[in-house]
Amino acid sequence: MTPRRPSPPLTIALLIVAALLLTWTIPAIGPALRLAGGDGRPGTFTAQRLDCVRHPGHESCAWTGDFSSHDGVVHRRGVTLAGSDRTTHQAGRRTGAVDVGLPNRVYGPNGSTEWIFTALLLLAVLALLVFAAAPVAGAARRRLTAGGRADEHDRGHHGRQLATDPRRPGEHR
Repeated sequence: MTPRRPSPPLTIALLIVAALLLTWTIPAIGPALRLAGGDGRPGTFTAQRLDCVRHPGHESCAWTGDFSSHDGVVHRRGVTLAGSDRTTHQAGRRTGAVDVGLPNRVYGPNGSTEWIFTALLLLAVLALLVFAAAPVAGAARRRLTAGGRADEHDRGHHGRQLATDPRRPGEHR
């Protein structure tokens, strides 16, 4: 029994989802690689404001403030320190941070494991692309293979016909 191919509308929908996910994933690859490698521009984060969001049974908080690189090249206002929460800082407190190139976020000096999510998302996109493109690639391969066999069959049959046709010796069409 041959596996069932996804319907064309499903294939198109999967390709659209994969394209959307790629638009989110591709820009995050550079910062994710810097996070994984512990690279970035070191500096100082100065906490200014605690921003919290409450969900039923849960509160999520992060400190927003200013970042200045040690070399004095980068000065950014209104950035969030990833991994901070209600108890990690207080307004005016300075701490070491690393800028990996994201527009509104810096990280603690030890980096972060956020790169793992980007890597998993990229793998999911690749799996979607393979799932959606495999039937198309298989159909193209079958068409090429079938076309090649048909050409060989026609040439072989035609060649035998020329060899046994006494009316036109040596003539090739």
